[in-house]
Amino acid sequence: MAYDVKITGGTLVDGHGGEPYTGDVGIRDGRIVAVGDAPESAERTIDAQGATVTPGFVDIHTHYDGQISWDEEMEPSSRSGVTTCVMGNCGVGFAPVRDGDEARLIALMEGVEDIPGSALAAGLTWDWNTFPEYMDAIDRVPHTIDFAAQVPHDALRMYVMGERALAEEKATTDDVETMQRLVREALEAGAVGLSTGRTDNHRTASGSATPASEAMANELIGLASAFEGLGRGVLEAVSDFDYVAGADRYDGEFALLKAMAKRASRPMSLSLLQRDQCTDQWRRILKSVEEAKAEGITMHVQVAGRAIGIMLGLEATFHPFMGFPSYKAISHLPLKEQVVAMRDPERKRAILSEKSEPVAGDGSAIPPLADQLLAHIDMIAMRLYRLDEHPNYEPEKKTCVYAEALAKKVTVLEAVYDALLEDPDGKTLLYFPLYNYGSMNLDCVGEMLAHPQALVGLSDAGAHVGTVCDGSMPLFLLQHWAKDDRGPSLQRLVQMQAAETAAWMGFSDRGTLEVGKRADINIFDLNRLRLRKPRMVTDLPGGGKRLLQDADGVIATFVAGQAIAENGTLTGARPGRLVRGG
Repeated sequence: MAYDVKITGGTLVDGHGGEPYTGDVGIRDGRIVAVGDAPESAERTIDAQGATVTPGFVDIHTHYDGQISWDEEMEPSSRSGVTTCVMGNCGVGFAPVRDGDEARLIALMEGVEDIPGSALAAGLTWDWNTFPEYMDAIDRVPHTIDFAAQVPHDALRMYVMGERALAEEKATTDDVETMQRLVREALEAGAVGLSTGRTDNHRTASGSATPASEAMANELIGLASAFEGLGRGVLEAVSDFDYVAGADRYDGEFALLKAMAKRASRPMSLSLLQRDQCTDQWRRILKSVEEAKAEGITMHVQVAGRAIGIMLGLEATFHPFMGFPSYKAISHLPLKEQVVAMRDPERKRAILSEKSEPVAGDGSAIPPLADQLLAHIDMIAMRLYRLDEHPNYEPEKKTCVYAEALAKKVTVLEAVYDALLEDPDGKTLLYFPLYNYGSMNLDCVGEMLAHPQALVGLSDAGAHVGTVCDGSMPLFLLQHWAKDDRGPSLQRLVQMQAAETAAWMGFSDRGTLEVGKRADINIFDLNRLRLRKPRMVTDLPGGGKRLLQDADGVIATFVAGQAIAENGTLTGARPGRLVRGG
């Protein structure tokens, strides 16, 4: 047989941005060997007539850093069209690590990325110390999809500075030189970049600032120097450019990040989102990125395909009633028993008459947002929505819980209470679009996606497992934005999350449907493509829970020529491995 697999009669969206066309794809030995016309015979032929065939997607912003050491399946990405993911974002990860420091890194990831510490403690294999050893360890485990790793600044700082690795502690010259050497060692071993986190929103499980969040210029510039002469690798940063002590620190912060990119002579990406506290800051960042480009400094922004939202529920990381004494008295019960107890009119009256005790703060892995939501519940309920079987991620204001409370003439808190109990098993999830929804629609997201310096990212797949399930973002982009000519075209959306993300990371062997490229391929029925409601599963080590999301219309995903998923089900194939830079 000339081909191992032949996909016939599909609408090919090849990743270059050109018009889709009807054709075939031939695969042999994990590579694409024919595109357009594939006349030879094949061991397996897939009739793709009426379906759309695209390159596999490259997700440049995930947090599988811990999960990858024990989990071969890489859900939800592996069932969302992603064939390569990049880890180590936002400065957090699990290497390098000194013996005895494992718990500190777990607390960091638990606080920043809402991954249960108990699951990480039970699942992480810890058969590494250095970053090259980490890459070797995760490459020994077969996986569904390919993956690449960036060096996380926080873990690096803790490895070098030990107990001095506090946000307020300035790194010495020796510290910086050691970190620089270790970054270079990791890059030469195949790390694809360096990430740093500089936001006050990120906290450890104990509520402390992350180690590298306030790193000084000498440290950041020193780390950037590790890229000198290498000619590859990227920088990734998250910063809120916040106001400090009444002073606008934006100009100084952006200048520092720009200097870091200039010193490394490598591209840098920044997370971009619209925040309610400063609704137009994202436009200011885009203007600064454009100015940097004019100066010859390559800076891009990572943008999401929808609002960055959280889900509240009795099974989720938090919900509005978890601090109420009469709820806390039953919180230890199994979920179904909690539901029965909460439906008792006396307990309902008791809970709604009480004041909540704080649930966040020192020693708590619950983020401060949990208390903030309750303190502003009336305002929050104006954009708090039910998630139906096929979720609407751009819901109308008239469907919010606040509007329902007005219609029923009950308090907002009672309306939220009743909504959480609608599912007989207590599995109701309420959706709160936190960022990118200041105008109560996704218009700002469409504007971000259209910017020439935009990169599709911020899925956070593998993180925020009890509140967010945005690993499905690649499918949402196709489902939502390609319809009705509202946003980027289908071919542009495929180009953005396949060819452009692959090129950004330096992966020249994937991202397009071309002869010689890896056979990382998706087949979709776009007429049926839609996401289902997220569901909570208990499949993490130590009994940890996480949200997963199914989708209709995903016919097949191939990685290196092997079908890893068909019709929404993983096949058991494990062709994925570590992608090393260079």
